[in-house]
Amino acid sequence: MESAKIIAVLARMLRDVGQAEELAQDALVLALERWPDSGVPEQPAAWLTTVAKNRALDVLRHRQLHQEKEAAISYEIDHQLQDAAPDLEAAVANALENDIGDDLLRLVFVACHPVLPTDGRVALTLRMLGGLSTEEIARAFLVPEKTVAQRIVRAKRTLAEAKVPFEAPRAHELGERLGSVLQVIYLIYNEGYSASAGADWMRPALCEEALRLGRILAGLQPDEPEVHGLVALMEIQSSRARARVGPDGAPILLLEQDRARWDQLLIRRGLAALARAEQAGRGLGPYGLQAAIAACHARARQAADTDWARIAALYDALAQLSPSPIVELNRAVALSMAYGPQAGLEVVDGLLAAPALKNYHLLPSVRGDLLARLGRHDEARGEFERAAALTHNQRERQLLLARARAPH
Repeated sequence: MESAKIIAVLARMLRDVGQAEELAQDALVLALERWPDSGVPEQPAAWLTTVAKNRALDVLRHRQLHQEKEAAISYEIDHQLQDAAPDLEAAVANALENDIGDDLLRLVFVACHPVLPTDGRVALTLRMLGGLSTEEIARAFLVPEKTVAQRIVRAKRTLAEAKVPFEAPRAHELGERLGSVLQVIYLIYNEGYSASAGADWMRPALCEEALRLGRILAGLQPDEPEVHGLVALMEIQSSRARARVGPDGAPILLLEQDRARWDQLLIRRGLAALARAEQAGRGLGPYGLQAAIAACHARARQAADTDWARIAALYDALAQLSPSPIVELNRAVALSMAYGPQAGLEVVDGLLAAPALKNYHLLPSVRGDLLARLGRHDEARGEFERAAALTHNQRERQLLLARARAPH
């Protein structure tokens, strides 16, 4: 929870996000060594920040001692030292007074600087802010893990070489970074909503963090329909959290959930945010369309009441606006529910050769479901088993294997 804030403070001092991340980790290592003997301090975040800032001051002093030329650079370092050195405790207290959501959102905007390519901005921010591993980010983008690692390294190096100021962008600069910021928040939320790996199907802390950032962003950009569209999507999806997991932690699929357990307050908030997006008069973007799809489920009191024809039409619009193999896969599900499993299977079979979905477990999972509904149970069993082998989430693997073993 504190790492992103500490990194932001250090990056502002050092102008080097890679070094800031290392010093933040050093502070945590020191805490793990000392706290078992000395006890956890009353303000652990302040302790970590103070230690990390002291390390950063040492780095700055070291830089100053080794400057032999370029008086301008020496002057800049002197200026940084003067800014950073006085009254560390007061500086830490001031940093901790800020709401963590604001600090994290500021860091997102910093890492989404235009000097970086879009894929580098998103990968770096997910790593620093979301705490996602390179493996998790790679699965989110359907690219090799090595590619993500290279993007992160290049992004850190580029920010350092460009001497990007680690501070919130000015109001007129928010717009050019907004798309990347929304994408980051969306991906963090998705990882929380359906964890790509681990023992739990959901990571609620990530969902809560993404939703908090989205709400703050909506306050900063009240006239941007896609901001409200993303908030609407997250509010409505979050309304199902209690119904998505059984008492034993096992996943419960959407059509099998007890809708009485859906949080009506979150649904109302989501529908209100969707209305704000629609009232902007610019049409719904990708996040707004996904929110509209989620709203169709939210308005249905029972699974049988779901307006699948409207959902299929919304996916058609989304596929036109933001085409991707995953959108097509979701569109196939909607078509199968509206017009029968054969209609969905035809779309899914057209995706079998898509390179991006080669190791994507939901492709065989969806195909298995459609085959089962068509009575082709032996083929369905093989698809569910293949999907189970591809997923890295233990709960999802158990669910898929159970579906493979289910009687006809």
